[in-house]
Amino acid sequence: MATPNVASNLVAVCQLTCTTDKEKNLADAKALIARGAQLGAKMVFLPEATDFFATGCDVNSELMESMDGPTLLAYKEIAKEYGVWLSACFHIKSDDPSEPKRSYNCHCIISDRGEVVSGYDKVHLFDVTVDSTAIQESSWTIPGRKITPPVACPVGKVGQCICYDLRFPELALSLAKQGSDIITYPSAFTHSTGAAHWEPLLRARAIETQCYVIAAGQSNPPGQKKELYGHSMVVDPWGQIIASCHEGLDICIANIDLEYLQGIRARMPVWSHRRDDVYQPVLEDSGPDLDLKPFSSPPFDGLGLGLGLQVQ
Repeated sequence: MATPNVASNLVAVCQLTCTTDKEKNLADAKALIARGAQLGAKMVFLPEATDFFATGCDVNSELMESMDGPTLLAYKEIAKEYGVWLSACFHIKSDDPSEPKRSYNCHCIISDRGEVVSGYDKVHLFDVTVDSTAIQESSWTIPGRKITPPVACPVGKVGQCICYDLRFPELALSLAKQGSDIITYPSAFTHSTGAAHWEPLLRARAIETQCYVIAAGQSNPPGQKKELYGHSMVVDPWGQIIASCHEGLDICIANIDLEYLQGIRARMPVWSHRRDDVYQPVLEDSGPDLDLKPFSSPPFDGLGLGLGLQVQ
């Protein structure tokens, strides 16, 4: 793979192939974090379900942990060991005794001192029908109730989202309005929805917010049935893919150029052109009740395109 150009504001994006084996998931992530640190990354981004990947209440209730559980503690130690900031997602047990089986899908930002400096609970839950299969994330996940303000990190101000949040531009626009330089979408996109929508959605969020978009995803190992899309990537504020991962376990490196970002915003000042006076009455309307048929993806194996810097 290519060696990254000399740059001062590097991020690493890790693509995992997580299962219910938390020890292996942790070992895989640690190896990629170590590689990112070796390559000079200040911050390393990991996908949704960093701790384990599973669906269903029973498995979730067996594996979820509290904020002071051993898995999150291990990632805090890794951040200190390698001197990097981390973006990672965990299934966090609720303190509410009425929620014994569901957890929060929590996106944590961990400093290089091993401290959790911010947490965001996923607000949009993936309750959909894909390829005639009903997925009810709300059956094992408690929805979040608020947007977390952007976090000042060594590579810029980071706005936190998770996976299905990608389909709701209002969240990204809110984070950009609050000063985000980077909006991150740790994800576990299904293969069929990813093949159709992953890349265009990420590029759209970058273009409309004029932010860098970082999306670390879950993938299947090469040769296995393609259920998860992967294609982890970094998109710049002009909508260009500047780094991307291959299938399976992988890592890519990108430079976050904040001067370039500010230049785009100065030359195309969309924020000063926004007409909230026109949009707001429409946004406040709950909209019509729609009778929609379940989504079924077309029978094709679409691939997201775009070249990026590959590292292994």
